[in-house]
Amino acid sequence: MLGKGPVRALGAMSGTSMDGVDAAVLVTDGEAVFDFGPVEYRAYSKAERAAIRAALGQWPGGRVAQAADVVETAHTELLSGFADIDLIGFHGQTVAHEPQGRGTHQLGDGAALAAALGRPVVWDFRTTDVKLGGQGAPLAPFYHFACAKWLGAEAPVAFLNLGGVGNLTWVAPNFMRPEEDGALLAFDTGPANGPIDDLMEARFGQRYDVDGEVAAKGAVDDAIVARFLEDGYFLRMPPKSLDRNDFPGLTEAVAQLPAADAAATLCACAVQAVARGLEQCPGVPERVLVTGGGRKNPVMMGMLAKALPCPVGPVEQVGLNGDMLEAQAFAYLAVRV
Repeated sequence: MLGKGPVRALGAMSGTSMDGVDAAVLVTDGEAVFDFGPVEYRAYSKAERAAIRAALGQWPGGRVAQAADVVETAHTELLSGFADIDLIGFHGQTVAHEPQGRGTHQLGDGAALAAALGRPVVWDFRTTDVKLGGQGAPLAPFYHFACAKWLGAEAPVAFLNLGGVGNLTWVAPNFMRPEEDGALLAFDTGPANGPIDDLMEARFGQRYDVDGEVAAKGAVDDAIVARFLEDGYFLRMPPKSLDRNDFPGLTEAVAQLPAADAAATLCACAVQAVARGLEQCPGVPERVLVTGGGRKNPVMMGMLAKALPCPVGPVEQVGLNGDMLEAQAFAYLAVRV
């Protein structure tokens, strides 16, 4: 049993971008953030990414054994390098997400990880959330609330995570606790980097559009963006969440475009989805703080600055680590559990 007070927790996250595993240490009591510890990253090889891709859309009992082994091996290798850890929060790798249907499926066995590392592991967060009536995503908002408190925000602030899927958290920091009515609103906005990464893999054999160089050379197809925004998802009120592959028509729509135009159009779709999402929030936040890989795409960030009615910038502007925020979130949630 853990005692009362701050805990030195290690969180691990392997996101829908499927690039690798992030790991970060956080010192917290499950309410406040006291300190940030070391961070590490372990990239997936091309063969490992291919194995995980082959498992996308698969449910337990499907052909996921090879991908599960990749996920567990990568986490064991990375997390074994951390010392003086009280607790581990293990997210696993999402391969299917259908909260209104079959549920949600993350690869990885927390019990096996606990045995390999000799540390208690909290895991299967999303399945539990769905069983309790939640969407299973996004799960970082309580941590975003703690971060808003840590940075001393006084007015509402929004955290925008641009991974494979985009998600938005609107925080009212004048509340004392994140579970109070009105303190938080969080939901998936739409596809973000996932379709762009798939495009780059298909056209160039690259994992992503480095520095947005391909998108920067292209022109947005406004007709495709307009058709994309007609999807009923954008009219649904939160809570709501998405699977990485929930917009297959978008990939098909840009298939005949030159690569640069396709990348620019996909960036615009991601940004306009965020703009629609912000309209569903209780009010305009003081600023939008961007985390995840999308913040490193100057084209996407430039489009966001033009599309949103408030300042936009990476979370590094306030002293947070945009590469590790979700890993830290699962350390935080493990302590809350």
